Amino acid sequence: MKVNSIKIFQYARRIPEIYGTFIALGLIFYFFIAYFAGFLHVIEYRLLNLVIMSIGIYYSLKQFKRTHSGNLDYFKALIIGVSSAFIGTSTFVLFLFLYLKIDTALMQAIIENEPMGPYLNTYIATFAVWLEGIFSGLIMTFILINFLTDQKE
Repeated sequence: MKVNSIKIFQYARRIPEIYGTFIALGLIFYFFIAYFAGFLHVIEYRLLNLVIMSIGIYYSLKQFKRTHSGNLDYFKALIIGVSSAFIGTSTFVLFLFLYLKIDTALMQAIIENEPMGPYLNTYIATFAVWLEGIFSGLIMTFILINFLTDQKE
C-alpha cells in the first residue's frame, strides 16, 4: 500500500513536465501540418495553437485535481497550468529556433510575408512566439482554473 501512494505522489510532481511535453508535441505536429499543407502564413490558423495549449493545460489541471483528492487549490493549480504552458512553449520554441536556423528559406519567407518581417531575425521571431505562448498559457490557465473549480466530481 505504501509503494502505490509513493508512485502517485511522484507522478503528481511531474504533471507540468508530462503535459508540457504533450503540448510541445502537439504544437510541433501542428507546425508540420501547417507547413506541408501550405497555410503556415495564415494568421487565423494560429488560433489552433491556443486550442492545443488549452487542451494540454486542461488535462494537466484535471490530473492535478485527480491526484490531490479532488481538490484544486487555486495557487498550486495556477503554478501547474502556467508551468505546463511554459515547458510546452519553451520546448516548441527551441524546436522552432533550430528549425528556422536549418530551413533558411522558411525564415526568408517569414521576413518577406510578415508585416514586421524586415526587422525580424531568428532570435526575435522565436522570442515573439515564446512570449505569445507564455501569455496565452497564463490566460488559459486562469480561465480553466475558474471553470474547473466550479465543476463537481
